[in-house]
Amino acid sequence: PNRARIIMPAMTRRHGVLLLVGYVLLVALAVMAILLVVTRRPAGLPVQLPEPPTPLPVRVHVTGAVAAPAVYSLPPGSIVQDAIQAAGGATAAADLSRLNLAHRLQDGEQVLVPALAPTAGPGTPSAGATQGAAPGALVNVNTATAAELEVLPRVGPALAQRIVDFRAEHGPFAAPEDLMQVSGIGPAIFEAIKDLITVY
Repeated sequence: PNRARIIMPAMTRRHGVLLLVGYVLLVALAVMAILLVVTRRPAGLPVQLPEPPTPLPVRVHVTGAVAAPAVYSLPPGSIVQDAIQAAGGATAAADLSRLNLAHRLQDGEQVLVPALAPTAGPGTPSAGATQGAAPGALVNVNTATAAELEVLPRVGPALAQRIVDFRAEHGPFAAPEDLMQVSGIGPAIFEAIKDLITVY
């Protein structure tokens, strides 16, 4: 009986060791299986985010009392001041106080830079007083009517009306030389009237 009692604890210990070894092996196999799955899984493709649309430029017609009237393409978000700078800046005759320089521009918009109102002075006629004025008085081509423009040499009714129409469409003349942009006024006619006209 004593021998049987000694053998039984020894068998119990051996059985426990075997169970422990088996448990360790199972855990090791599970870890290896997880590592194999992780290492062999294909890498995920990078996520492609849609690119935002590129804003289109703003096209504006800048005219009036600026150095270079024309159509300009400006960056999105541009304001009136940017358009005037693109056109070479305002002339000395420009009246910028009548414009909102911070106005945000829209595509296809026109920026008309107005000229200063004429003021009467020595040797300078006021608006509507050019016809029949004293010798030496200058005709303001930015304010004169067609009839008043006819007092100029070589300027008849048709040409005078073209000057008025051009001014209404494109804005005030920034310099006397701008008159040569009017159809029918070439170097010869301009030479005949250049000392008799003025702009404000």
